[in-house]
Amino acid sequence: MSGTVFCRKYQQELPALTQAPFPGAKGQDILENVSAKAWQEWMAHQTMLINEKQLNLMDTGTRVYLGEQMTKFLSGADYDAAEGYVPPEQS
Repeated sequence: MSGTVFCRKYQQELPALTQAPFPGAKGQDILENVSAKAWQEWMAHQTMLINEKQLNLMDTGTRVYLGEQMTKFLSGADYDAAEGYVPPEQS
């Protein structure tokens, strides 16, 4: 795998992930088409969704929802934000 990928989210060449984030075709697709920057941003957004919406990861519906949101986020489509979430101020 090369050091960069054409990122699906940002539509430009950016540093690549060093390995697939999970096994299977979906993980391979992310490795080949999503930058490390976009993946790190998704991980932070996913954590915020889980915390702010108090999602239960043991629930199958929650995992399906997060999978749908991941696909939207990484493709640049509209995705959910947590209602009332105010990001911390940048220092």
